[in-house]
Amino acid sequence: MAILLHTNIFLRIAQPHSAHSPVAERALDALRFTGETLHITSQNLVEFWAVATRPAMENGLGLTVEQAMGQVLDLKRLFVLLPEAPLQSEWERRVTTYRVSGKNSHDARLVAAMMVHGIGSVLTFNVQDFTRYASITVLDPSLVV
Repeated sequence: MAILLHTNIFLRIAQPHSAHSPVAERALDALRFTGETLHITSQNLVEFWAVATRPAMENGLGLTVEQAMGQVLDLKRLFVLLPEAPLQSEWERRVTTYRVSGKNSHDARLVAAMMVHGIGSVLTFNVQDFTRYASITVLDPSLVV
């Protein structure tokens, strides 16, 4: 099964003191053990970069550009980066059909990428943000064994 990783999965791993860090690690290990293919998108990398390079006092990781790029290169090495694809019309369908607004617009774009690339599941700590999409399976890392 192909699974898209939500950005919060690797953001938590990048924060080893977060209570969610070991949960994310265990979920990834369990999914790899069962042979799942773990995917990321360029949007994940942009979202990660934004948080990674934001100062810690502004809820970021406070990484330098060089440190953040090292992390991005690691992510590209560890997970399958989906190729860029035309997502605009699929994204527009998702946001209008599901009446998405605000911050959730970013998640709708991830769902659009899933539809375009035939990926049926997403691993995320923000389960409630994805439950509206009937066409995907939402995996909570704390429930992956």
